[in-house]
Amino acid sequence: MTTLASRLIQTLFCSAVLLVSAASTASLAQAADPSVSFTAPMDGATVTSPFDVKFAVSGMEIKPLGDMTPNTGHHHLLINTGPIPKGAPIPMDDTHLHYGKGQTEAKITLPPGKYTLTMQFGDGAHQSYGPAMSKTINITVK
Repeated sequence: MTTLASRLIQTLFCSAVLLVSAASTASLAQAADPSVSFTAPMDGATVTSPFDVKFAVSGMEIKPLGDMTPNTGHHHLLINTGPIPKGAPIPMDDTHLHYGKGQTEAKITLPPGKYTLTMQFGDGAHQSYGPAMSKTINITVK
């Protein structure tokens, strides 16, 4: 009887450990790192100018320029340039477009050619959240 009781206790303990482990794994999957993505255009797309660019963010909240609430910011579109280092200011010029009102889409006009578009999420002071909060795609404008 003692061996049977011992095995039963062992089985119940192992089952509990597996359940806790599975729940922890599910929680980690739900609490994924913040990220940004393009919902349009898709990587490799051929577009006609002007075209729509649509931005998405998960794990952070969109807020306008000047709002310095932690874990918030707004989108920037970088044309033919890569991500900005974390904490660096995002320049304001023809190749670094700012969406400081909290916009999640824009109509872009570019001449025909091949382009690299990088979405960079930045805080309320236009400081970059770094490469982890950027996404780069390649498109062709006809």
